[in-house]
Amino acid sequence: MVSPALPVDVPPQPWTGRFDGDGDEHRRWWQAVTPSAASTVPVASPGPRPAVILGFGSDAGVRRNKGRTGAAAAPAAIRAALGPLAFHLSRGVHDAGDVTVAGDALEAGQARAGLAITRLLDAGRLPVVLGGGHETAFASYLGVAGSAAVREGLSVGVLNLDAHFDLRDESVPSSGTPFLQMARAEAAAGRELRYAVVGISEPNNTRALFRTAEELGVDYLLDEDCSAEAAATFVAAFLAQVDALYLTIDLDVLPASVAPGVSAPAAYGVPLPVISAVCRQVAASGKLLHLDIAELNPEFDIDGRTAKVAARLVNTLLG
Repeated sequence: MVSPALPVDVPPQPWTGRFDGDGDEHRRWWQAVTPSAASTVPVASPGPRPAVILGFGSDAGVRRNKGRTGAAAAPAAIRAALGPLAFHLSRGVHDAGDVTVAGDALEAGQARAGLAITRLLDAGRLPVVLGGGHETAFASYLGVAGSAAVREGLSVGVLNLDAHFDLRDESVPSSGTPFLQMARAEAAAGRELRYAVVGISEPNNTRALFRTAEELGVDYLLDEDCSAEAAATFVAAFLAQVDALYLTIDLDVLPASVAPGVSAPAAYGVPLPVISAVCRQVAASGKLLHLDIAELNPEFDIDGRTAKVAARLVNTLLG
């Protein structure tokens, strides 16, 4: 039986980085990542699930949300930042290429990415989606919601590290609407969205958004309350409520000094050590089903800071 090919628009490209030698003791990401030609062949080997990187090159949602465009170039920038990192992982990592959104064809792009994510999940992979604006999250949701894990009754929670709820009620979907879209899709399927956010900026979310969050039963932790202890307690409580987790990271959760290359840089933000600790906590839980990272805008990045932070967080989550 031939497994269906992933619906990508751009095939995997060569990875590059510093060369110190060919042995495992010298290995870096660029030497370890392999093209994912057999991403949908089921695996049942013991140990960590192989990770598959999938780019989602999209600016359409940010443009619709009147943000600073440029996130479509983020997948390549994150790969470039990952490539030189020393490879200490105990799992295989593969690259499936990119799904790209042409012009304003956001919904079609999200559907293609969702199909690819479902196929990866059902084959026993850990998809690592590199956005794209935070419209990436709804593509991820489509993939998770269509997977065997959900079909078989697993309760999946959505943990968002973000300064914003992204619960806007708009006539046209955008980077500001994905989690309200998820809530409505879950309700239509007879389920309830389990959604929590770490890093909410009170001045950057209107009363209407807080009201929507309350109506949907969203758990959240404000950026000013994000001590390491408070964040760990919050995340542990959420993890205890679900069987599996979809983690989404909007890089604007970090201070602008750490992550300047985003559509909406944070005046306050959550310190990187706190966000990194949350990532380690999620990875150690054994419940991580799917992850994505969004809102890197290379056009506004300084010395590649934001791309390097994104790469470091991906490396932490897969370790």
